Amino acid sequence: MDKPTAVVLGVGAENGVGAAVCRRFAAEGHHVLVAGRTQDKIDQIVDTISQSGGTAEAVLVDGTKQDQVVALFDRAMAPGKGFAPADAAIFNMGNNQFIDFLKVDAAKFEDFWRVGCFAGFLFGQEAARRFMPLGRGTVIFTGASGSLRGKAGFAQFAAAKAGLRMISQSMAREFGPGGLHVAHVVIDGGINGERLRTGAPKYVEFKGEDGLLEVDDIAANYWMLHQQPKSAWTQELDLRPFKEVY
Repeated sequence: MDKPTAVVLGVGAENGVGAAVCRRFAAEGHHVLVAGRTQDKIDQIVDTISQSGGTAEAVLVDGTKQDQVVALFDRAMAPGKGFAPADAAIFNMGNNQFIDFLKVDAAKFEDFWRVGCFAGFLFGQEAARRFMPLGRGTVIFTGASGSLRGKAGFAQFAAAKAGLRMISQSMAREFGPGGLHVAHVVIDGGINGERLRTGAPKYVEFKGEDGLLEVDDIAANYWMLHQQPKSAWTQELDLRPFKEVY
């Protein structure tokens, strides 16, 4: 049988959520389209998957550009000999930065919205267009604590993430009855990945052992969502370390 295909948009560092999701789906037998904005990084993920016996290909994509998202799904639905059309699409784009509210200019706010929300709309819409005629498929959006609450200095991030959450809910209600499983994952805590370890090493030290979410454990939950039976779908899943305060 042909291998099913999964497309993951928003893949960066090898020690990150996007890369971990790519590795997990590849390990479970999917051919993975590794999509991101930095060629060297996505090439590295493809190489890692290949060395582990899986199959993947790098696709350079700016998720805020509709034509590039359409082209990504063109590839995902016609992946070539030996591979079946995609049955899973994971959106993992987003940027996060502390900025005093009075210092967030209009261009910066719009950039956060385009990356964290608008790109998710483009991705989700195209996934629905391709999956719905087939009556199946899984679409997963990566959320954050900011999807639920806005902290001081993170208005631009929370606004984008909250908007993405509403997109996922609307899609789930509209397309779920047609066989499309739409899920939103709230990652409610720090992630033990390259971004945090490089940008906030003191925070990592403060959290201590088991105080952060491990990327491979997050990826395991994405795979679980894809495997869920239709009679008991999860629309929203929140993940946090056991030490995290609710």
